[in-house]
Amino acid sequence: MMDGNTEKKHAATRSEIDLEGIKMRIPHRDPMLLLDSVIDVIQGTSCTGIKHLTAQEPYFAGHFPQRPIMPGVLIIEAMAQTAATLVVDSLYNGRQHNDLVYFMAIEKAHFRKPVLPGDTLLLKVKKDRQRGNVWRFHGKAYVGEALCADALFTAMLAPEVHTVKGG
Repeated sequence: MMDGNTEKKHAATRSEIDLEGIKMRIPHRDPMLLLDSVIDVIQGTSCTGIKHLTAQEPYFAGHFPQRPIMPGVLIIEAMAQTAATLVVDSLYNGRQHNDLVYFMAIEKAHFRKPVLPGDTLLLKVKKDRQRGNVWRFHGKAYVGEALCADALFTAMLAPEVHTVKGG
């Protein structure tokens, strides 16, 4: 029989959020959706995003054509999308919502190893703290066991969706 703490931990843990589940939680779409799945979800605490990189990723054509590498800013964006998926999953558990998660700050970003076509990027994010609708995370990006990038970043959950009108 499980005790109360074990039941709470079990209820707040999810093994995987697939691509369609990510799309239910965050508004990003190709070419800006930088996740294929999210695993090891512990609601309100941590998770790991996965991105399988192919030579057809749009940024590889221009960064850099002779030796394509994933831009560091997109690695940080992938971490942020992983964290946003965690935030929304933690608050809404897959239910419909209109909230967006916006960057507020990026600190102490370090890029340690290039990320190349054919790599599988593992984006480990862990909540550092939360105050109201502001969440702070520590993110680390790996290819295999190699640390490729890490950063502290802060994001805000915004309850309104602002649409841009074309014209």
